[in-house]
Amino acid sequence: MSIDIRTASAYANGSGFVIDAKGYILTNNHVVSMAANDRSAKLEVVFSDRTRVPARIVGRDIRTDLAVVKVDNVENLTVSKLGNSDKLQIGEDVVAFGSPLGLDRTVTSGIVSAMNRPVPLKPDAESDTDAVIDAIQTDAAINPGNSGGPLVNGKAEVVGVNTAGLVPGGGSIGLGFAIPINQALPIAKSLIADGKVNHPQIGINASSVRNERVLGAQVRNVVEGGAADRAGVRENDVIISFNNRTIESADELTVAVRTSSIGAKVPFTYWRDGRTFKATITPGSD
Repeated sequence: MSIDIRTASAYANGSGFVIDAKGYILTNNHVVSMAANDRSAKLEVVFSDRTRVPARIVGRDIRTDLAVVKVDNVENLTVSKLGNSDKLQIGEDVVAFGSPLGLDRTVTSGIVSAMNRPVPLKPDAESDTDAVIDAIQTDAAINPGNSGGPLVNGKAEVVGVNTAGLVPGGGSIGLGFAIPINQALPIAKSLIADGKVNHPQIGINASSVRNERVLGAQVRNVVEGGAADRAGVRENDVIISFNNRTIESADELTVAVRTSSIGAKVPFTYWRDGRTFKATITPGSD
């Protein structure tokens, strides 16, 4: 299905898929940002038979670039079958559904090129998304308009939410990115239940560091009394592992923290003045 947003002077288009027979549809935040920030915007879901149905935003999350919209009084909705993105293998066949460049009901195919690829998404004139996604990388063509559509495996199970593609010159070059469904679904459930999401955080700002001595996420400042402060982290420490995930950049630390659990202790490793230390940290809520 496609998702259309129209105002008196602008138009935006994306994709989505039904996750609940009550009419809940999962998509990207950047697909619906214009509708959320302009009360005059008209938001519609367009089904495969070209039926247009008014929709409303249930909740959206700029930190994960996910949103849930809802249609009411639509019978016989086809609910997507959800797979297990944790079981995806490099080289596995996948198919991307969506409406690239406004061409609805488009299907492209490819393979899983990589997993756990940190991809930053920054705010722009059209979207307030400010996220780093822990992406499935695929060479299935993902163009503007594919966003929010399902990435499907060979069993016709949704394993990801198509989110971004590198499109220099306006066309796909085989670098597409999708949010794993195992990460997207808990966010969607929280948006449906509460209209918002609480994210794990450890109370630091960090930047990437790569030199002959160390590579990782260098701590630029520590929030007093926060999780990192309580764990003994200091400015200029370099975090090189978090929750058993190797950290080679600030973006990788962001997704490692985001995919941890609030209140659950996790191991981490950091470098300080030429020495490596191991410790534990308990992420708090933002």
